[in-house]
Amino acid sequence: MTDTHAIAGVPMKWVGPVRISGNVAETETHVPLATYETPLWPSVGRGAKVSRLAEKGIVATLVDERMTRSVLVEATDAQTAYTAARAIEARIDELRDVVRAGSRFAQLLAIRHEINANLLFLRFEFSTGDASGHNMATLASEALLTHLLQTIPGISYGSISGNYCSDKKATAINGILGRGKNVVTEILIPRDVVTGTLHTTAAKVVELNIRKNLLGTLLAGGLRSANAHYANMLLAFYLATGQDAANIVEGSQGVTMAEDRDGDLYFACTLPNLIVGTVGNGKGLGFVETNLTRLGCKADREPGENARRLAVIGAATVLCGELSLLAAQTNPGELMRSHIQLERDNKTAKVGV
Repeated sequence: MTDTHAIAGVPMKWVGPVRISGNVAETETHVPLATYETPLWPSVGRGAKVSRLAEKGIVATLVDERMTRSVLVEATDAQTAYTAARAIEARIDELRDVVRAGSRFAQLLAIRHEINANLLFLRFEFSTGDASGHNMATLASEALLTHLLQTIPGISYGSISGNYCSDKKATAINGILGRGKNVVTEILIPRDVVTGTLHTTAAKVVELNIRKNLLGTLLAGGLRSANAHYANMLLAFYLATGQDAANIVEGSQGVTMAEDRDGDLYFACTLPNLIVGTVGNGKGLGFVETNLTRLGCKADREPGENARRLAVIGAATVLCGELSLLAAQTNPGELMRSHIQLERDNKTAKVGV
C-alpha cells in the first residue's frame, strides 16, 4: 500500500555565508537550498563570496508587504456595481473592525476594485504577521464578503476567489500593486572583485543584462519580469524553509538592474512578490524548523519581524545566484563547462569512485 504521508527527499545544502545589511537585518548567514539542480549551490556560493567582499554586502530594502485575496460579487448592472464599490470604500473602517473581530494578526490595509460589465471584483489587502497569509486572508475575505452581502444592496455572491488577487499566476497586477513582500536588493562590487572572483567586467555584465534580461524578455513577451533565473533560487529556498513552492510563479517576477560605475559593478534585483512565512502550513516539519531557527527566523520578536527577515535573506540569495549566472554567461562556454564538471563530480561521489 502506498504511504500517503511519505516525505519526498530533495537534496539540500547550506551555502554561504551571505552578508546582508539594510532596513530589516544586519547579518552574515549561510542559506539552505533544496534542489536537484546541484550546480546552483556553487553558483549561489560564488555570489555569497562576492557579498562578503563588498563593503556593505547585499543591501536589502523591504519596500512593502501585503497579502491579497479577491472576491467576486454580481450586481444587477454596472451602475449598481459602481454604487456598491463606492459604498464599500466609504466603509473601510467598519470593514477593518470585521477583520479584527475574526483574527489576532490579520489587518485590512486597503481595498481595490474593478468593474467588468455587472461584475465587481474586490481585492482585499492584508497584513498577516509572520504567516505568508494565504489562509488568513481567505478567512478574513470570507467574513468581509458575508458582511457585504448582508449590508450592501444590489449585490450577490459570485466567488470567494475572483483571480484578481492573483494567487500563483503571473499577472501584471501583482507587480504593480504587490503581493507578499516587496524587496529590493543591491550590491556595489569593486572592480577587482568583478575581475578576480566573477572573471568578467562591469561593462560586460551591463551589456548582457540589457540584451538578455531586458531586450530578450521583451521579445519573448515577458510579463513585468526581466531576469535570468530568479525561480531557481526561490524554489530551492522555498523548499528548504517550508514555503508554498507554487508561489514562485509570481515570486519569480522581478527585474535585474546593472550599472558600470567606473569599473565597479552596481547590481540590483527587485522582487515585488516574495510570499514567505515563518509560521503556518509546512513549518511543522523538523528540518524546516531547524532551518528557520538556524536562519534566525524563529526568534522572540514582534509579529511579522521573523517573516521580514526570511524575506530579505531569500531576496539576497536570489541576487547571489543571478549575479553569478550572468557573470558566467559573459564568457563563452563557462556555463556549460561548469554544469558538466559539477554533474560529473556528483555522479562520481554517488558511486564512490
